[in-house]
Amino acid sequence: MLFNKKRKKLLKAAIFFGFTMIVSLVISGVISGCRSVDREKDISRKPFLQKLSLSNYPDFTDDLDYAGLESGIEQSLSYLRRIPPDRNFRLGNEKFNAAHMIKSFQDFLSFIKTKPSENKLREFIKRHYSVYKSSGSAAEGKILVTGYYEPILDGSLKKSREYRFPIYSRPDDLVTINLSLFSSKFRGKKIVGRFADDTVLPYYNRKKIDGGNMMEKKAKIIAWVNDRVDLFFLHIQGSGKIHLDNGDTINVHYHTTNGRPYRSIGKLLIEKGKIPKSEMSMQKIREYLHQHPEELDEVLTYNPNYVFFKTEETAPIGYLGVKLIPGRSIASDRNIFPLGAMAFIETEKPLIDDSGKIHAWADCKRFVLNHDTGGAIKGPARIDMFWGNGTYAEIAAGHMQQGGKLFFLVLNKNETR
Repeated sequence: MLFNKKRKKLLKAAIFFGFTMIVSLVISGVISGCRSVDREKDISRKPFLQKLSLSNYPDFTDDLDYAGLESGIEQSLSYLRRIPPDRNFRLGNEKFNAAHMIKSFQDFLSFIKTKPSENKLREFIKRHYSVYKSSGSAAEGKILVTGYYEPILDGSLKKSREYRFPIYSRPDDLVTINLSLFSSKFRGKKIVGRFADDTVLPYYNRKKIDGGNMMEKKAKIIAWVNDRVDLFFLHIQGSGKIHLDNGDTINVHYHTTNGRPYRSIGKLLIEKGKIPKSEMSMQKIREYLHQHPEELDEVLTYNPNYVFFKTEETAPIGYLGVKLIPGRSIASDRNIFPLGAMAFIETEKPLIDDSGKIHAWADCKRFVLNHDTGGAIKGPARIDMFWGNGTYAEIAAGHMQQGGKLFFLVLNKNETR
């Protein structure tokens, strides 16, 4: 009898789950999660990367020294060495396995360690590397480059009148369901929810989490911080440092989300006429919210997506599980661009004066590594550049909405050196 009751409950849950899955597919056409890890997936087969002729190669001029580039390449190599050597990566209409990607990096790393001139580097690339350009936007063929950084918050391990906003770890009742286990056509797809009354339900949204006690006894609180707006932007950035009132510092890093879609509060404030589009920046949003505390609930809960964190010994860590390198690591759509690959970007960077204000924009051309991804970084025309931490990083990340071009490099297939 007991066995039959258990089987009945399991059958009920399975039927509910199947119904939920079908409805979700009908409504959205796609089921996906923010920053979900799927190490078995090749990148998209769509030709978002187009192979260039030698005459169309960009001018490979790098505005940084090689030290950061070498560190970034080592991080990519650490990822590639963890995966099967026959795992395929697609660039344009060609496939390259992980073993070839490793050799591609090793050869490039060995060459730049000789500190070559720009002319010698360009010659080296033309002789040994294929270059693929992102198709970018349909209208102009360009990409939009934004920025992100590692925020530093003030916090405490104990709740108090000053420190009263919690940083939550992953809740015990949150479940992630890998849909590819049910059908190969759902490869790389998942849903996030919670078990309740023998069924799977969507997880609580930001409004309910912030406004209720549903996290009590479900999620460990890593730390308490003193500013709700700072905490919100920690969710957006995905990782940060918490300077505790006891003198210690802890690194917090994205663990998972509640599975709800990401919605931009910047876009909301533009649509409501609160901030002109021409003035929009993270700094402008902070300023507005601190001047209008009565609107905090309405604005912040507009984004139902909620991030749960874990602590790390070092930070920040990207989607590939490797350390992000300031100015060298980028986040892109993992379904389009090859994970861990080397790229070259042409865009602009801000120049700031002694007061911390932007007085001009300068060319930003450099080699970067595809180390990260993000819920808002979708399509062939979106790239997020990691700037590190500190004053300049926050300003650059908060203001960057620049046009640009993106290229990927890989060792020619016929290389036998």
